[in-house]
Amino acid sequence: MTFTEMGLNPDILHAISDLNFITPTPIQEKTIPVILQQNNDVIGLAQTGTGKTAAFGLPILQKTDFQVSEIQSLILCPTRELCLQITSDMVNFSKYTSAFKTTALYGGASITVQIKNLRDKPHMVVGTPGRVLDMIRRKALKINNIRYLVLDEADEMLNMGFKDDLDAILETTPAEKRTFLFSATMPQEIREIAVRYMHKPAEITIGKRNAGAENVFHQFYLVNPHDRYEALKRVVDYNPDIYGIIFCRTRNETKEVADKLMLEGYNADTLHGDLSQAQRDYVMNRFRLKHIQLLVATDVAARGLDVNDLTHIINYNLPDDLEVYTHRSGRTGRAGKDGISVSIITKRELSKISSLEKSTGKKFEKKQIPSGNDICEKQLFSLIDKVEEVEVDETQIAKYLPVIFKKLAWLDREQLIKQFVSIEFNRFLTYYKDASDLSETKTDKLFKNIEEPENIDFTRFHINIGSKNKLSAARLMGLINDQTRNRSIKFGKIEILNKFSIFEADSNFEKLILKSFDDCIFEGVTVIVAKAKIRIKPYHEKFAEKSKSEQRKRRNFKFSNNQKGKKRKFHRD
Repeated sequence: MTFTEMGLNPDILHAISDLNFITPTPIQEKTIPVILQQNNDVIGLAQTGTGKTAAFGLPILQKTDFQVSEIQSLILCPTRELCLQITSDMVNFSKYTSAFKTTALYGGASITVQIKNLRDKPHMVVGTPGRVLDMIRRKALKINNIRYLVLDEADEMLNMGFKDDLDAILETTPAEKRTFLFSATMPQEIREIAVRYMHKPAEITIGKRNAGAENVFHQFYLVNPHDRYEALKRVVDYNPDIYGIIFCRTRNETKEVADKLMLEGYNADTLHGDLSQAQRDYVMNRFRLKHIQLLVATDVAARGLDVNDLTHIINYNLPDDLEVYTHRSGRTGRAGKDGISVSIITKRELSKISSLEKSTGKKFEKKQIPSGNDICEKQLFSLIDKVEEVEVDETQIAKYLPVIFKKLAWLDREQLIKQFVSIEFNRFLTYYKDASDLSETKTDKLFKNIEEPENIDFTRFHINIGSKNKLSAARLMGLINDQTRNRSIKFGKIEILNKFSIFEADSNFEKLILKSFDDCIFEGVTVIVAKAKIRIKPYHEKFAEKSKSEQRKRRNFKFSNNQKGKKRKFHRD
């Protein structure tokens, strides 16, 4: 079915033709005729990025009565970004319908200006629940005569805690209106809203309920916990043209990951709850313009983001709620393009992968973390492809070419290519030289750097952090590798105590280890490493001492059970 066959009027068809709308998406094909030709409510279940705005916006625009100067439709959505996006779309849809007026209501903007816009009597209001309810209580917004109510991304609004606001708003709307509810998932709370406020709704489901988008491919990397950040960098480096969002669990983790990426030269920025609205708008504008390649965000901060052409979603940590994963992954693979959802997990999270496969109906592919050689090769050929495809503007560079040709005349063709490639490529070769395999997760592989004392001359070190600081043997080795920037150091015995630890390391790296911890902070503690004066006792020696101690205790006690039926007691000789 085409847009023309749906019964849309010529002015709307002209506008969407300018937007290159050719073939309706599945949600548009099923929803537009129902809203245009029937009088019932509608529940639309479809992933984000499937064209829901046009599915409800186009028919509402056509059914608006321009002879009536009052608000006829109210669109509620979870965030400022989505509110502005819907408003912009409606302006584009009504390009040749000059009588149509719409306005946006959202927090973080001048309420005076928004009240003034309402006085112009728009036909449609698009708003976030908090600001809409505020306007109703100020008596600046009257929705008692609306004909159409849309709840867009209803599950997100509930996740953000707008349940009470939605109830308060819906109770002020007329009973005879038509309600259109759109959601990516259908939790019980959405079902309750449908039962309470909707009348015999037609349910339109695109794909399986709560399932992932069809053109999103799901991958996961299994790593040791202390290698999570290093694995993230390798995934990014292996995809030179990546444009995506990295999801973290907490605000602090978001800041930490973003700060590390930016410090190491990655084109990244962060989005979290501590940002002001102006800062948030600045970051989002740069991200939409692709001036930022990677956006590190929490789920709360990223709600309602509507960004096209994302190549990857990276789950630095898997969410606790499986439906949140569906929302995350649905941000890529839009408008018929393929997308990749990557999860970096540990062994403890493997069970979540099975649950996600059942929930989304998708197969999750286990991938090996790219090796240093893999990354260098990928980056090299990506560079060559860019050189091959770059557009050359002779008029702009012509005046510089004679000097350049003269300066490089001493280089032959092969040497020139080598010099050119090395400019961009050397940093990857240097960084990934002798890089370890992060995909190894078995205990025997995890401790592959540990050698028996008779093979290597070891120096014993004292470090002022221990199990109290969440230190483990694996984290200790990772910390030393990171601080020294050397992954070839061999370790001997390691003993993690409560407030400090003792470890043995190859004596050839003694000076390097001692000088590498001058400004190191671990779990909020300034780390101090020094040569130790005590000897680490091997496990078999400690076990032998413990056994002798137990034997001495047993010799000092004798067991008696002389009186039948009485408690058994220990008597000291």
